[in-house]
Amino acid sequence: QVHVVESGGGLVQAGGSLRLSCAASGSIFNINAMGWYRQAPGKQRELVASITSGGSTNYADSVKGRFTISRDNAKNTVYLQMNSLKPEDTAVYYCHAAARTTFLAYLDVWGQGTLVTVSS
Repeated sequence: QVHVVESGGGLVQAGGSLRLSCAASGSIFNINAMGWYRQAPGKQRELVASITSGGSTNYADSVKGRFTISRDNAKNTVYLQMNSLKPEDTAVYYCHAAARTTFLAYLDVWGQGTLVTVSS
């Protein structure tokens, strides 16, 4: 079993910043990609940003230049620094990890989500 736990959500005013963290634990052999997705009320879940174990990153156009994803491979942890937040960034943010277990099984692991609310 592999689990991920998010932290760092909350309420912030427009223009403010938040930092999300996500730590993976369990029977981990390695983790390839880790990323953040979000789902706003009435909308589909969408990719916000992702990062491979080698450090290659990918961002949604709506967050480029404002959000930064980073990763500590030794700690199996991924971070999302969110700056210049806008009300439209309000959503539940989910951590995702593409993990390989010690039994060499591949798993898509999702967190429970953390709510980010940006007030205008």
